[in-house]
Amino acid sequence: MNYSSLTKQQLKDEYERQSKRYENLKAQQLCLDLSRGKPSAEQLDLSNAILDCVNSSSVLYTENGTDCRNYGLLEGIPEARNLFAEILDTDPSNVLVAGNSSLILMFALLSHAMIDGIMGGVPFCKQEKIKFLCPAPGYDRHFDMTRHFGFELITVDMESDGPNMDQIEELVKDPAVKGVWCVPKYQNPTGVVYSDKTVRRFAALKPASPDFRIFWDNAYCMHNYDGDTHTILDIISECKKAQNEDMVYEFCSTSKMSYPGGGIAAIATSPANIIDIKGFLKYATIGPDKINQLRAVRFFKNKQNIKKHMKLQAAVLAPKFAAVQKVLEKELSCCGIGEWTKPCGGYFISFNTPEGCAKRTVSLCAECGVKFTPAGATFPYGIDPADRNIRLAPSFATLDEIEKAVEIFCVSVKIAALEKLL
Repeated sequence: MNYSSLTKQQLKDEYERQSKRYENLKAQQLCLDLSRGKPSAEQLDLSNAILDCVNSSSVLYTENGTDCRNYGLLEGIPEARNLFAEILDTDPSNVLVAGNSSLILMFALLSHAMIDGIMGGVPFCKQEKIKFLCPAPGYDRHFDMTRHFGFELITVDMESDGPNMDQIEELVKDPAVKGVWCVPKYQNPTGVVYSDKTVRRFAALKPASPDFRIFWDNAYCMHNYDGDTHTILDIISECKKAQNEDMVYEFCSTSKMSYPGGGIAAIATSPANIIDIKGFLKYATIGPDKINQLRAVRFFKNKQNIKKHMKLQAAVLAPKFAAVQKVLEKELSCCGIGEWTKPCGGYFISFNTPEGCAKRTVSLCAECGVKFTPAGATFPYGIDPADRNIRLAPSFATLDEIEKAVEIFCVSVKIAALEKLL
């Protein structure tokens, strides 16, 4: 039944039915967590062989003769740079490989901008105001990171093919706007894949600030569920064509390909940016964990082998996402009180409740023993103006847990919506 077509009495009757159902579910005293996009143990097991790729009898030298046990190679070992260049369809000279976390690379670059300034520019800390563009719904850690530095966060609308580029092209005319967050493939949390037109418009931006940077977090570049059918243009080459070669920092890691705690992360950017990055990294380290880089390269070998590995990952993840979709369709498709995405990759589903119902929905779920990302987390400052968006992250749970959790979620959405209607 579509709730908007019900009479007042029918709404009250439905509210009583769903409230009784909720109390029965609550009595089960469940403890389930669909709040973060963590790989499950089953996914992690797929990479166990990586632990055997380097041992005491292994050759621990790179192809250029560097001993990985020692200091050096601030930009990463050649084999790792080649691997990421292949993944990102760029040149190895554009790649710097570091430790396991791409977020740490992002944080380091923002710290550099604050303290030193980008490529000899005025440090952000000495500028009157710094603004950052935040397509939303988006990744809460991106927003929190820029908020940590005291930047003003500007919300940009997310559309079906990427951020609203009309808004972005207008906003970058302000010299205080220094950057924009982007997750171009299977965007967190919507699952949107940026269109070629969107990528080209990013590459052709004419920001007023010379130290404006696109933070291009290509975290899910290999995370397809339905075969290798979704591709995006290489932002680095597009920026070069548009004579904006220095405008983009592209990030990637193997953390959700193998182990989050033992992956390797990389940044791809222009040679001039690489020089600038190495210029401040030399004060923090004499070289990354090259043995771990060697381990990853020997395990993954090349892009084609990564594709094979990610098909195994997809075989674990796809049924979980299908289970979420099945319950949502069964419970909510006819009610007119919910909209949700159907991503073909990545780690998340974006759900919109009726306006003003997201916080109440998450609260009801928590009382019933199911944890979701806080309502509003997908917007700057944790504030969703419409109080609608909730991120669902089914990767870590089992199929049985997912079905129970999403059932509770749907009942909670119904109760929140009925309370609003009544």
